[in-house]
Amino acid sequence: MQANIDQTRWYDRIWASLIFFTRLPFWRLHEPPKECYKTVVEHWPLTGWITGGAMAATLWFGSMVMPYPVVIVLAILVRLLITGALHEDGLADFLDGFGGGGSDRHRILDIMKDSHIGTYGVLGLIVYELLLAAALYSMNSTMAALTVLAADPYAKMVTAQLILMMPYARREEEAKSKTVYRKFNTKEGISLAIQGLLPMVAFLYLTGLSWHLIIFIPAIVMYFLYLLIWHRLHGYTGDCCGAVCLLVELTVYLVVCAL
Repeated sequence: MQANIDQTRWYDRIWASLIFFTRLPFWRLHEPPKECYKTVVEHWPLTGWITGGAMAATLWFGSMVMPYPVVIVLAILVRLLITGALHEDGLADFLDGFGGGGSDRHRILDIMKDSHIGTYGVLGLIVYELLLAAALYSMNSTMAALTVLAADPYAKMVTAQLILMMPYARREEEAKSKTVYRKFNTKEGISLAIQGLLPMVAFLYLTGLSWHLIIFIPAIVMYFLYLLIWHRLHGYTGDCCGAVCLLVELTVYLVVCAL
């Protein structure tokens, strides 16, 4: 299987990532080989360029014609429509599982796989969306747009490291997407870093904010979430990746607000 993946074309792997992480009809234009879906994390930050760009455009242009609070809600809605709330679903399942499953690994995994949402998931999503909206509201439209453009790909790049740090927590046939991400090599890791860091470097250059805090505090948050996941599950799931991505991204917004 590894040989089949390595023999696939690079643009097929990018196409698979766009199809997997968004609800945009890329599949109508081209359908990559099934093997490519094991590599989608390697180009995850590129999908952040799309979702972050859509949110940033909504914030920037929308603020010219509508009240800013309305524009923020629309920007969040735009991302939800593009991704199909994929990561938000992961966050809700993550909170339900870790909140209601205690220290029982199998119970946590069972709760996370359950399609019903529980109290922890509902409250967690409400608090997350409120914090996200409040953080964006604390910035002007220009700063908010620039921050979103940088934070979205960066959070995906940081979260992708979970794939290297621990194994998948379930068997492949038990995965919701029926796909287990492969571990990427050094070349692919460099590509991932470029995708995630390029918008962030541009953001830091344009704003002049302290790069130490914006770069390292979200990474520290990811590390502590990794410790929690490893302690409870000894492996990651797709829900864990979605939850960590959103929480790391939110951390970027909160750090920018603090600065």
